[in-house]
Amino acid sequence: MSTATTGTGPDLGEPAGEPPLPPARPSTGRRALTSLSFTNIGAVYVWIAIIVVFSFWAPDTFPTWSTFQQVLNSNAVTGLVALSVVPPLAARVFDLSLAYTMSLSGVITAKVIVSTDIGAGGAIALAMGTALVIGVINGLVVVTLRVDSFIATLATGSLIQAFITMFTDGTSITGVKLLRESFAGIAQKGAGGFTVPVLYLLLVATALWFVLEHTATGRRLYATGFNADAARLQGVPTDRLRFLTLVASSAIAGFAGVVFASQIGSGSPEAGTPYLLSSYAAAFVGATQLRAGRFNSWGTVIAVLLLGTGTVGLGLATSAQWAPSLFTGIVLIIALVVTGGRLGLRTRLTRRRAARATQGSEASASGT
Repeated sequence: MSTATTGTGPDLGEPAGEPPLPPARPSTGRRALTSLSFTNIGAVYVWIAIIVVFSFWAPDTFPTWSTFQQVLNSNAVTGLVALSVVPPLAARVFDLSLAYTMSLSGVITAKVIVSTDIGAGGAIALAMGTALVIGVINGLVVVTLRVDSFIATLATGSLIQAFITMFTDGTSITGVKLLRESFAGIAQKGAGGFTVPVLYLLLVATALWFVLEHTATGRRLYATGFNADAARLQGVPTDRLRFLTLVASSAIAGFAGVVFASQIGSGSPEAGTPYLLSSYAAAFVGATQLRAGRFNSWGTVIAVLLLGTGTVGLGLATSAQWAPSLFTGIVLIIALVVTGGRLGLRTRLTRRRAARATQGSEASASGT
């Protein structure tokens, strides 16, 4: 006659199948400390340090409300161009033609307004259509023809620059029509000391943030950027996503060109060239913030303000003309080192966890 076993433990009659206790969630204080850590928002602390330095360096001109307004107003277009870099970089694609796309859209807008009676709306529509065509061409060359994005978009940019020079003969397009309210108001209107481009920057950043962080498309885009082959095996349309990021990049850069033309009241054939380095610097610095190792919109905005504060501060401190370029270059190098180190550290940690898991499985199998 058998008797029921008593006691505890898997061999002593413990009921099977009880779910394990869920891991304890970090406390609110711990989560707050993590979100405010230097690892998460180091650029914010560097930004604060820069503000403190320039407040002592130029105490009469820098620590003022007008300087804050100047940083935002003068870097809104820079922010738009930097945000145009984020989608392709998230998919590990480069678009070096965006500076030339920006110049071309501004030139086309100014030329059509000055030379025709189409009006500002038609001119802007034509410029944005041209920007979208450039994005489609980049997508075809990079995705369909399998040309490296760095080389392909650099070549596309050279072709665009040649067309701009032929179109403008190397001179800026000016005219009284560009100063009318219908066009000038696109970038020169404002409220509370802040111009409309600041609002454009916030809207584009919010839209990119929502797509990248809260949609399936954003998750697939990041998966494509981290490991395109693995994402493809999981059914992610990597080629389509890379194509669309190049189109989106050209569209945002084209819009930035229109805003810049409205801001200065002319179409400059060299408008976008100074923004190429600063936009990539901001995007790479932004990749170290908030979502470490991921190119994201709000991290990029923080980086734009950091770089913009440094540039404005150097100008107010009457530094040498080469100082802003030196500052941007140094920040970019540091950002690349930090970003590369974090990505490498994440890869090493993932491999170690996988190796430990494999060893644990083998040990369990040998023990049984």
